[in-house]
Formats: sequence, C-alpha cells, structure tokens
Amino acid sequence: MMSHHPAITQLLSANAQWAKDVEQLEPGFFKESAKGQAPHTLWIGCADSRVPESVITGAKPGDIFVNRNVGNQVNLDDDNMLAVLTYAVEHLGVEHVVVCGHTECGAAAASFGACASFVPGEMPITIPVDPVDAPLNRWLAPLTTLAASLQISSAPPNEALPLLVQENVKAQVDNLCRTKVIANAWANGKSPKGKEVWVHGWVYDVATGTIRDLGISQGPK
Repeated sequence: MMSHHPAITQLLSANAQWAKDVEQLEPGFFKESAKGQAPHTLWIGCADSRVPESVITGAKPGDIFVNRNVGNQVNLDDDNMLAVLTYAVEHLGVEHVVVCGHTECGAAAASFGACASFVPGEMPITIPVDPVDAPLNRWLAPLTTLAASLQISSAPPNEALPLLVQENVKAQVDNLCRTKVIANAWANGKSPKGKEVWVHGWVYDVATGTIRDLGISQGPK
C-alpha cells in the first residue's frame, strides 16, 4: 500500500481531531446528524479553495446544501445543478438559495482576458491553450460572453474584474429565477415542503474574509 503524502496525512489527522473536539463540545452531535438533514440554505458557489461556504459563514454540518463549480455558474442545461436545486428545494425544503461569487476569481480573470477577442456568434475560446471544445472552454463560454457584453476589455483589470464578478452573480441569480423549480415554488407561494423560497446574490471578498450582499434578493410575489 502506498504511504500517504504528508498533506493527506494532515487532512486525516485534522479530521480525527475535529471529530473528537466536536463530540466533546456537543455530545451526540454526530448521532443526531446521522438521522437526516434539514439544511436551511442551498449555496451555489465557486469551486475556489479559498471560499469554503461552511467555514466563511460559521455554519455547522447540516446547515448548508452545496453546489460548487468553476465560476459559480447557474447554467440552465446543467443537469447537476438542476438536480441539486430540485432536491434542495422540493425534497429537503431549503428556504434560501444563495449564489456567491468572490473577488480574485480565476474564472472571471480568464473570461476578462478572452473577451477582447470575442466574436459574436462564435464559440469563445477562454483558455487558448486548450481545444475550443475542451471542458473549460465550453463551461466558461457564458461567462466570457457576459464579459464581452459589458465592454470592459480596455478597462484596467482592477476596475473590470470586480464589475464582472458582480455582474456574473446577478446573471446567475437571474438564471436561477428562470428555473422551473424556483418558478413553481413562487407560483404556488411555497415549495412542496411548505417553505417560502428566497434567492440571494452575494460576493465574498477574499482579501478581507467578508461577504457583501448585493441587495438583489427575490422571493414569492
């Protein structure tokens, strides 16, 4: 058997200590957790390693259902995202769905860099070293298209990137509100689990560790 790399050994050791500490502070927590979950929030965020939702919000296991991807995208043809959304709203009964972007986003930076060569009607190539139909290029195409629509290619990066991150969150919130899951919950006043569902857009600042609410929350009419 191959020996563990030091980084992996550290992760396993830290987990063992964490589990021990939690059980000491809150006896029976894990036995209760094993009985089922009832999260109040679905988090749709970026896969960036610096934005762990439970850590930055001080949440406990069981509080937040999660879907993370490159660039916190809500693509309406993404079965993974739609399956997570459906399960969270219609089966678990979450009351809030948060789309959270973040500063210093690599996906936003790549799309900003590629938007100058954007040609309307053509598939944008966000990562030039990859084939046009490579997974990253296909995945980031909507974000690069958004960047091009903002006409920011000649703007300084320190101005363009925060704008793109913010507008991306707004676009993904709009996409989320167009899904059948959210539309049905709002049309009926509540989800099948009897909960009102609200959608929110946030941006996490990597340099300060703080979250900014963009003030674009939407809910039942």
